[in-house]
Amino acid sequence: MSFSESIKKIRRKAFLTQDSFAKKLGVSFATVNRWETGKAKPNLKAMKLIDDYCKQNNIKIDVCELIDE
Repeated sequence: MSFSESIKKIRRKAFLTQDSFAKKLGVSFATVNRWETGKAKPNLKAMKLIDDYCKQNNIKIDVCELIDE
């Protein structure tokens, strides 16, 4: 699974729009959109936010695997 697909999967498991997911993480809508379209990848700070969000919401994802892609 590509990184962009993983981000989309996380967001959809939480039943969130790109905009509401961005607000939960404290980033812009455009940032989430670029992640999901594969135009950009999150920096380490954003990866930590995603990991924390997944842990708080019981979404199983190995962020370390995403870094290796």
